[in-house]
Amino acid sequence: MSPVLPAALALAAAAGAPAVSIAYILAAEFVVGRLSPLRRTAARPWVWLAPALAFLSVFLVYPTLETILLSLRDATGTRWVGAANYLYAFRSGEALVALWNTLAWLVVFTALVVAGGLGVAALAERVRYDAAVRAVVFLPMALSFTAAGVIWKFVYAFRPAGAPQIGLLNAALTAAFRHFTPQAWLVEAPRNTLCLIAVGLWVWMGFAAAVFAAALRAVPREMLEAARVDGAGEWRVFARIVLPALGPTTAAVATAMVITALKVFDVVYVMTSGNYDTDVLANRMYQALFVDQHLGRAGALAVILLAATVPVMLLNLRRLRGEEAVR
Repeated sequence: MSPVLPAALALAAAAGAPAVSIAYILAAEFVVGRLSPLRRTAARPWVWLAPALAFLSVFLVYPTLETILLSLRDATGTRWVGAANYLYAFRSGEALVALWNTLAWLVVFTALVVAGGLGVAALAERVRYDAAVRAVVFLPMALSFTAAGVIWKFVYAFRPAGAPQIGLLNAALTAAFRHFTPQAWLVEAPRNTLCLIAVGLWVWMGFAAAVFAAALRAVPREMLEAARVDGAGEWRVFARIVLPALGPTTAAVATAMVITALKVFDVVYVMTSGNYDTDVLANRMYQALFVDQHLGRAGALAVILLAATVPVMLLNLRRLRGEEAVR
């Protein structure tokens, strides 16, 4: 292929998108302008929403419906098998391991990120170098889960007792404790899943700390000082005033972490590939699709993930509407 062709295609795409947008705006306004004033008012919002609705339909609604239909078919996606793929998801040993591990991520990861982020934000606020603390904790957010997985795979690296330990964790513990036996951190279940969750905590706790730090600044200082003057200790002030004030922020961070936990894939794929009972739903879906080449089972696992995510989003929307009503 001539090197000129890709450059010409890129240039055409770069110039074509603005040109199409301008042409759509001019055509839409021309059509809307010919309507009566009453119809023009009713039609204009839908005219402007039409491109977004078209994109959502093509790239979100249609794939979702197609995945649901695919989950009811066999491995080739041609023959109907009904709920067989869903029965596999809830009866197969490997799928059940993935379900339980996803649940562990959902509970443990979310709780640790929320509690850790809140703790770091509250403690950092009391020191003069709080910005530096938050920057250090937030730094892992610059890494992808894939890069974090590669880094921590070296941290957890294992060699038999007596051999030089190249893994940071085993090397540090061996140096600190004379009788410590090096551990294969990523082999023994359920400890290995907790080790993977620790990687997620390392990456995401900085995000939670930054959000909580911003929310803590919004808590009225007069209220805190008044409580201290009345004799309330710091724990009481934190429990009775600060935590209730951070309720909406806590819910938002927890929602984001729940969704992150449900779709976790790359750190598991990079560090263990789902072996040693560390599999999760997203990785099991990948294995079903690209390794087992079973379209129906992959579709069923994708639908289960979607079904688990939807209630979280609905609860979050309900919470946001409640806050808007209070305002």
